[in-house]
Amino acid sequence: MTTAPWRDPALPAVARVDDLLSRMTLEEKTAQLYGVWVGADTGGDGVAPHQHDMTTDYDWDELITRGLGQLTRSFGTAPVDPALGARALARAQRRIAAAGRFGIPAVAHEECLAGFTAWRATAYPVPLAWGAAFDPPLVEEMARRIGQDLRSVGVHQGLAPVLDVVRDPRWGRVEETIGEDPYLVGTVGAAYVRGLESAGIVATLKHFAGYASSVGARNLAPVRAGTREFADVTLPPFEMALREGGARSVMAAYTERDGVPASADPELLTQLLREDWGFTGTVVADYFGIGFLQTLHRVAGTPAHAAHLALEAGIDVELPTVKYYGDALNAAVRAGEVPEALIDRAARRVLLQKCELGLLDEDWQPETPETVDLDSAANRAVARRLAEESVVLLDNPDGLLPLSPDTRIAVVGPRAADALAMLGCYSFPSHVLTHHPDAELGIEIPTLLESLRAELPDAKVTFAEGCPVSDPDVTGIEEAVARAAEADVCVAVLGDRAGLFGRGTSGEGCDVADLRLPGVQGALLDALVATGVPVVLVLLTGRPYALGRWHGRLGAVVQAFFPGEEGGPAVAGVLSGRVNPSGRLPVSVPQVTGGQPWTYLQPPLGLAGEVSNLDPTPLYPFGHGRSYTTFTWEDVDGPETGLGTDGSYDLSLTVRNTGDRAGAEVVQLYLHDPVADVTRPDVRLIGYQRLELPAGGSARVTFHFHTDLSAFTDRGGRRVVEPGDLELRLGTSSADVRHTARLSLTGPVRVLGPDRRMRCETRVATAE
Repeated sequence: MTTAPWRDPALPAVARVDDLLSRMTLEEKTAQLYGVWVGADTGGDGVAPHQHDMTTDYDWDELITRGLGQLTRSFGTAPVDPALGARALARAQRRIAAAGRFGIPAVAHEECLAGFTAWRATAYPVPLAWGAAFDPPLVEEMARRIGQDLRSVGVHQGLAPVLDVVRDPRWGRVEETIGEDPYLVGTVGAAYVRGLESAGIVATLKHFAGYASSVGARNLAPVRAGTREFADVTLPPFEMALREGGARSVMAAYTERDGVPASADPELLTQLLREDWGFTGTVVADYFGIGFLQTLHRVAGTPAHAAHLALEAGIDVELPTVKYYGDALNAAVRAGEVPEALIDRAARRVLLQKCELGLLDEDWQPETPETVDLDSAANRAVARRLAEESVVLLDNPDGLLPLSPDTRIAVVGPRAADALAMLGCYSFPSHVLTHHPDAELGIEIPTLLESLRAELPDAKVTFAEGCPVSDPDVTGIEEAVARAAEADVCVAVLGDRAGLFGRGTSGEGCDVADLRLPGVQGALLDALVATGVPVVLVLLTGRPYALGRWHGRLGAVVQAFFPGEEGGPAVAGVLSGRVNPSGRLPVSVPQVTGGQPWTYLQPPLGLAGEVSNLDPTPLYPFGHGRSYTTFTWEDVDGPETGLGTDGSYDLSLTVRNTGDRAGAEVVQLYLHDPVADVTRPDVRLIGYQRLELPAGGSARVTFHFHTDLSAFTDRGGRRVVEPGDLELRLGTSSADVRHTARLSLTGPVRVLGPDRRMRCETRVATAE
């Protein structure tokens, strides 16, 4: 085979793959369409409920004689030294290549939601924290570093980012999302994709599409999103990440919409994704998703039927391990029940991607390093910076923060002295090490208690846990109250424990009925406030919680969304004043525990009004965040002329830091459409710019608004720009508008295609 055309790197990839496919047997082609998960627990629920139903026994030595499409999570299944893991993966790849006729290795994939999910790898802040930072370039740098670490050990594909838009914060996987606004999710998500792909890693967009819109915020529940919500809220982040980020893979969602599971929906996976958007990469199943067509959705009666539906819809690869695309599919093809053309279509896509990755070349074998550092000082520096930028100061009404350096501080709460309080569900310690209790953590994760003592060495710091995270045990509250009563200020550190399928208060399968603080943490906070000692509430969570009950009774409120291994020093730096907080809310913080689902993207009837006695107005709105310095917005300038429905408009302003210390402001641009063909959100984000300014410094920001950004899906299902009045609102949040520019669009209704402009470009210049 060494002289065959498919081995010739000088030939076009399509010609190489066509030649290779012509030489393959049916079994060799289907072997490219599944993964194998070596070392996974097939006897229990180590990954998910139903896992034991979804796997089948196989003879590894016999199986790989056909070839192999994917190797699943060589590093993300158990704690393994990175260098040893790299060598083991290389040995497995050589074995796969030697066993098959064509000498082709597998694509190795891993989870990388908030860092490479591997032992001793950097645990970065979760995606919700990325959204809070409003800093796409920094997220891109983080992703580039994650990609370099993946490549250094022989991994080719990363299962990230999650581009689901939060529709109900009770959903357990909110921590994995970037926020409740599609523009924020799309711009930050595209930055992550660019970073990962720049390192040569295939980025995989999740979960396509609608997963976060499940009924009642229950994981895998049916999706009830309407046509316009799906088109205008759910889909744009994926489209942006494909067009601007260059993602080469998409993962089909578990859920169904209007009775059709995503994994069996050709309109979604083929017509929209490939024919309309022009996607040419691979579509992979979410773990066991093809099997769920038979066992959970019940739209397939047999494994072969499920495989047929998935292939026909456009799923190219079965993950995480072989069952439905294996022998059952081969038998169905030979029986004439499944067209072999579907196998060829999927195999061609997989092999084209392998060709891009160099896996069809003779010299495909990677170097195996003697030592591997997956948690370098440079990684930790990026993790620290992102953590610091993501911390949100929600309230500081009387200037209690920053804390005095020599004060008496009572640190109270179940999240203060636990390193895992910093990590999300898909971090290696939370995701895997819980099954290996004797293994070392592998990375250094300072707790907030340790970090605060280091940050304020002259302060007298005492500690009491107060209560567990979720258990209804109130016996520790008395001691916590005593410690608070002895102090000048109490820092109450409350929040979530990340876990899987009910083993945590946040994470996959950890959905909640309402947004009250977990366990008896609310009772602990009540008792601390009742002491009369000023209380600083610090939340380390994976979702927002309702805080209206304590509004006006707290000295300050600080929100951090699982800020990663450097989160302790980052939050402590905000409390001490070393870090000037600059995070902004990527999700609204509600007043009351019920009243969900609610996000800020509401039409008029979704807002507070006289037609109902229930007021859904959030306590802290999307985009909100305070600082230790002050900013003024000056010299807002935009043309007074009208604008055609195919025109553009520049809106400029000067932002000045009027305080006595450096800080960051996030200028947000919202669109208000007073009259439209269908009901529209009262406001929606269409642009933003993070500005780092020294004390007394200023910058001139220009937003380049194109009318495409006002488009929406009309009654006929077309994406249109309508003539009429618009307002561009500059604000510090979705509810705090500083300046409004009014436009009048003239001309015909414009129907937009997939080449529409999706981003509001910005320019920043030093102001005089």
